[in-house]
Amino acid sequence: QVRLVESGGGLVQAGGSPRLSCAASGRTFSRYAMGWFRQAPGKEREFVAAISWSGGSTHYADSVKGRFTVSRDNVKSTVYLQMNSLKPEDTAVYYCAAFLDAQATGVITADAGIYDYWGQGTQVTVSS
Repeated sequence: QVRLVESGGGLVQAGGSPRLSCAASGRTFSRYAMGWFRQAPGKEREFVAAISWSGGSTHYADSVKGRFTVSRDNVKSTVYLQMNSLKPEDTAVYYCAAFLDAQATGVITADAGIYDYWGQGTQVTVSS
């Protein structure tokens, strides 16, 4: 089992730059590829960003490319989402997720169905 706990959300003004954190516990964090997803009220959950076990590969949704940066610290068992130039449409509950990259291939994916473990989410509200 992997337990994921997000933090860093809250009320932010448009243009702000908060950083979300996702702390993992329970298994060897460095064996897991990680992703960030979000769900706005009345909308389906959508992919935001993903990072490979080593941090060597990343992938972003077009809507956040150039504004958000995903990173990880395997020593601290934490993945981060640095969000810059926030817009009101970024308002959502943000979730981190993990899946095991058993062969250390560096795989990453935007497919939520591949992820085995999910955090409880952290609310980010962007005011205009």
